[in-house]
Amino acid sequence: MADYRNLIGGKLVPAADGKTMDSVNPATGEVWTRIPASGPKDAEAAVAAAQEAFPRWSAMPALGRAHFLRKVSELFAQHAEELARLETRDNGRILRDTLKKDLPGMAHLWQLAAGQCLDAVKGDTVILGPDALGLTRREPYGVAVCIIPWNSPISTFSAKAAFALAAGNTVIVKPAEQASVSVLRLGELLAEVFPPGVLNIVSGLGEEVGDALVRHRGVGKISLTGSTATGQAITRASADSLKPMTFELGGKSPNIVFPDADLEAAAQGITVNSIFTGNAGQVCVAGSRILVHRSVWDEVLERTRQIAESLILDDPLDLATTMGPIVSAGQYERVVSYLELAEKEGAELVFGGRAGTEVVPHLPGGYWVAPTLYTTGDNALRICQEEIFGPVAVAIPFDTDEEALTIANDSPYGLAAGLWTRDLRRAHRFIRDLRSGTVWVNTFRQMPPGLPFGGVKDSGYGHDSVLEYTREKAAIIQI
Repeated sequence: MADYRNLIGGKLVPAADGKTMDSVNPATGEVWTRIPASGPKDAEAAVAAAQEAFPRWSAMPALGRAHFLRKVSELFAQHAEELARLETRDNGRILRDTLKKDLPGMAHLWQLAAGQCLDAVKGDTVILGPDALGLTRREPYGVAVCIIPWNSPISTFSAKAAFALAAGNTVIVKPAEQASVSVLRLGELLAEVFPPGVLNIVSGLGEEVGDALVRHRGVGKISLTGSTATGQAITRASADSLKPMTFELGGKSPNIVFPDADLEAAAQGITVNSIFTGNAGQVCVAGSRILVHRSVWDEVLERTRQIAESLILDDPLDLATTMGPIVSAGQYERVVSYLELAEKEGAELVFGGRAGTEVVPHLPGGYWVAPTLYTTGDNALRICQEEIFGPVAVAIPFDTDEEALTIANDSPYGLAAGLWTRDLRRAHRFIRDLRSGTVWVNTFRQMPPGLPFGGVKDSGYGHDSVLEYTREKAAIIQI
């Protein structure tokens, strides 16, 4: 059984106190490797290493930093299959996603970040008068702590670290304890790329090493992708030092089907592209509230049923598998509790509602939940308002555009929304009036790196980009 290590100051090291945590394969429920269970001493060491490396890294010309980022892009191309298999084994996201979608995209993302290094050193000039000139310059924050989730570790790692490094910050990445292996292995590879201390990776529990990192006064910036509860906890923990933060948090995204939609495309968009995904609906933007016009209600639900019944739940390392397991025992219990809650709340089960051994009998130890759909006319139910983070959706009928908009906005979250319509006027109106950070029209879950991605309300604020990892300074020169 392999032991993985932290990357601190350019060295691969165990947790300071020698503690480790088991990493469990969610498809089988079996322990397959160990990771460091880091604590405050490791956080202190990582911050010290990042602080020491910061002056030289931030002073490096932008094109010099771009050179290092391009080397990372090459590394992704060389090790794509290894990293994809590790991630699939660790979190259950199917290999056809990690290998065919995620890893190729990350090679391009690091190239994009390299190309934006110059943006971090540009400023503006303002003529204040015949004898005065104003100018601005952008400066990195210093040490940036990037806290990433377990559903797409390498993708989120890249989306944060690449742009933070491009802006001249040094970085500490804290992966989720449920799925750290692919990121720790990536750290082994990146130890040969970056100067010591520029990039550090520390695994462990959030309440142990994560809390120590966000409280540390040597940290200049925090970026989190995770739950709303985690964002709230970090805000409280870091309040004494008033750190700037970027939060991409939970969601309960509406996915709205209008009567003029291409129903075949919409059916795919509200199922396999949205909630019955390769990682079993464990995605922040999952369209877990499906709003359907009453005139096409029966047809849409039947199409949804047919797609759900065609899904293949099996070993996620098999390229034929189309939906994987829940990531951990704790998350599995949470999802199952919502199946029980739905029944208590009076929602009507359309299909699914099954969990455990009966879903994938030959993998009895895995954390399996069948794709599940409920219907209700009451958006106030907890299964409509709370993020489940699994392959569980609720369909709600509507009769008018105004009703659809009201239901869609009736949520504490505001991360994303989807529309299925051929009416351009309607599309523009909903883009304007939906309270969400992203709106997709006749598509779903597309997040190209050239566009901002973030939420409103309890879904967070800000987005990961080069400029978000810099602060702007003003200067006035009297001639």
